Amino acid sequence: MKVLSVEDPAFKKYGRVIKNVDFTELVEEMKKTPIPEGVIYEPGVVELEALSVKQVIENVTYGELPVQIGYCNGHNGQLNALEYHRSSEVNVAATDAVLMLGLQQDVGEDFTYETSRVEAFLIPAGTAVEVYATTLHYAPCGVDGNGFQVAVILPKGTNYPLKNAHGRVQEGKVPDEDALITAANKWLIGHAEGGLDEGVFLGLKGENLKL
Repeated sequence: MKVLSVEDPAFKKYGRVIKNVDFTELVEEMKKTPIPEGVIYEPGVVELEALSVKQVIENVTYGELPVQIGYCNGHNGQLNALEYHRSSEVNVAATDAVLMLGLQQDVGEDFTYETSRVEAFLIPAGTAVEVYATTLHYAPCGVDGNGFQVAVILPKGTNYPLKNAHGRVQEGKVPDEDALITAANKWLIGHAEGGLDEGVFLGLKGENLKL
C-alpha cells in the first residue's frame, strides 16, 4: 500500500509532528530495548520514565497530566486491528516505522470499519508524533522487513488491566461500545485474520492490509 510521510498534509487529520520537545535522550535509551521476532508492548518502562524528558512531556505536551512511557517493538507488516483511546498518544520512533491509521468518525454505528479507508504514514527515526484521540491506530510496522522500536507515551494507567467488568461481544448482536474495551482507556476493533484473543470484537471489514 502507498506510504506517505508524517510531514504530508494528509497526516494533519490524524495527528501532528511534535517539534517543541527534544526527544534525543529517549531515542538513545530506546535503542537499548529488545526487538523480538513478533511484537511486544510494554505500557510503562522504569528506565524510560526515569529520563528528564518525561517531565517536559507532561508539562508541554500533556498540560501537566501524569504520563507513562513504554514501547512497542518488533517485526510487523500487517494491520490486524485498530484501537482508540480517550486521549492522544505520542509515538517516538527510534527506528523508521510506519503507522496505519484511520478515523474514529468513520466507524459505523455497529462499530464496524472498512479497512479500505486506512492510510499509512512513515515516521522517520528520531521523529515524534502526536496521534489524536479520534485516530484509529495499532502496532507500528517495520520498513523493508526490518524491525522497529517506537516509544509509546500515554496518560498514566492506559493499557493496563481492567479493574471492573465490562460488556461482552455476543455473536449476531451489535455490540455496545463498552464491549470493545480490552484494557484501561483502550477500545479495540479486530480483524478476523489478526490472530487476536478470543472475545475481541472482529469489526474490521475488508482486507487485513499489508505493507
